[in-house]
Amino acid sequence: MRELAFAAAIEEALCQAMDEDERIVMFGEDVAGLRMNLYARFGERRVRPAPISESAFLGAAVGAAMAGLRPVVEIMLIDFLPVAADALVNQAAKIETFSGGRWQVPMVVRAACGGGYGDGGQHEQALWAWLAHIPGLRVVVPSTPADAGGLLLGALEDGGPVIYLEHKLLADYWRDYLGSGGRPTVSYDVPETGQSGPVPDTWAPIPLGRSVTRREGTDLTMVSVGVGVHRAIEAADRLAAEQGIQSGVIDLRSVQPLDREAVCDAVARSGRLLVVDEDYRDFGLSGELAAAVLESGLQARFARVCVESTIPYDQRRERHVLPNVDRILSAAVSLLKVRSA
Repeated sequence: MRELAFAAAIEEALCQAMDEDERIVMFGEDVAGLRMNLYARFGERRVRPAPISESAFLGAAVGAAMAGLRPVVEIMLIDFLPVAADALVNQAAKIETFSGGRWQVPMVVRAACGGGYGDGGQHEQALWAWLAHIPGLRVVVPSTPADAGGLLLGALEDGGPVIYLEHKLLADYWRDYLGSGGRPTVSYDVPETGQSGPVPDTWAPIPLGRSVTRREGTDLTMVSVGVGVHRAIEAADRLAAEQGIQSGVIDLRSVQPLDREAVCDAVARSGRLLVVDEDYRDFGLSGELAAAVLESGLQARFARVCVESTIPYDQRRERHVLPNVDRILSAAVSLLKVRSA
């Protein structure tokens, strides 16, 4: 198989989809420059630059989707989605239910998410649990180039609004931007896995809601999405090398729909669940997974590594707030000690 970078995989899969389906259009700020290849190929009629008003162009996309198009809307940062919350939360998410299935909103909202580079709590959030909390919204978070392209096609084929989130530390154009522009003090630990990887010659959709096991192991089950998957794999490799502990790592790939069955099956074998989640701890994905395990009748030990407060601007403090390999290792060791006691 050939290899592509994470962001290039998304763009190539989107290009293939736009070639095959003329109903797919793009809205977003600066898309003529950010998506120059797509703009040159499909023109302004289908790749449409939008004013700096998320409410305006996301609202327009809802109407376009109801009228028969399949918009891909680019919100530069997930932190800006609350600006357009009405169009997304009160309209797009509810139209299919309110209309008894007669209307759908086949729209994909693409946004960058995540931190680790010292930009603070207004630009580094994940927010996937908040979005997944709303009935009618699907939330996708790929971790590899192959999944990035395949899940985008899966999102485009879905009948309802899908939030498609890419972590900034996986996308090369984001990393280049974050480390430039007069910010020489910016540094970040980028996992080598995920930045680039094997991809298919022709893209095929990956159905939403199907997790994948990235690492086998029966002593402990780690579950995550996005960059957290790579952090978990690194921690699992260290646990194996240093202590002989075999940890499995499950990549959920989507937060909604959520593959509860796969998580419960793995936890039934390991008896231990560690959730690595770059979103907020309270009322979030980690608690939902703990509830899924308990509701299935399993008795298991549980721990989580999440964001527990507002993300600070100071990067030294940020490292204590966001999930990292050291925090994952500490939680895993504590969980294993409790289990063996």
